[in-house]
Amino acid sequence: MAINKDSNGYTFGFAIALVVVVGAILAGVAMATKPFQEKNEAVKKKMDILKAILPKNEAEKVTRKNATAMFDEMVKLEDAVVLDINGKVKEDITGDAILDIDIKKEYRDKTLKDKDKSFPLFISTDADGKKSYVIPVVGKGLWGPVWGNICLDDDMRTIKGATFDHKTETPGLGAEIKQAFFIDRWIGEQITDDSGNPITFEIVKDNSGSEPVKVDGITGGTITSKGVEEMVNRGLKPYIEYFKTLK
Repeated sequence: MAINKDSNGYTFGFAIALVVVVGAILAGVAMATKPFQEKNEAVKKKMDILKAILPKNEAEKVTRKNATAMFDEMVKLEDAVVLDINGKVKEDITGDAILDIDIKKEYRDKTLKDKDKSFPLFISTDADGKKSYVIPVVGKGLWGPVWGNICLDDDMRTIKGATFDHKTETPGLGAEIKQAFFIDRWIGEQITDDSGNPITFEIVKDNSGSEPVKVDGITGGTITSKGVEEMVNRGLKPYIEYFKTLK
């Protein structure tokens, strides 16, 4: 029996078969490239942590090619810890598993309760034995997620470095949170008062950012700037509780 290629049935059948074939090919490609994507994500995470720790002139030298070697030298995963929302150490998560924690995924997961979320803390020790503490944070900008790393000095109070990034913020406006001029505004700020209580940061647009606990925002990027403000204030809390146990 000849097939009527002009019939609606043939058209629909051909379309369905094409969708199935293309879908199978795309699924196969996705599965084949997933290990490479995960490796790239791990390298990018290491780069961001290193750039938060290092002085600006040294951070510029971090690349995808040297990030893993530099990370392994500067940040020992056996020194890292994972905290719960109250700043208590999760003893069951150690080593490479700490680097695998996806705080952006946990933040987006509305079914995951706060008490079940994980808060990784990376620790770097320099040649003089001085420690740096890197705190990953995640929040929401105008159009999508924003995230970053806050690096504290040996006193566990003073911000010595940071990185911020985004997925879909507006170029020239909210997207500027990743630029050095905005990051530099956080350097030297302290996350607690003299009694160890959390300090609430305020991102302002009246050029009063030179005052304590105030940071000048991005011109034209108010909502994204406020997203960073909320992200930092919320994200630091578990770590502040943990640092109290170390002093």
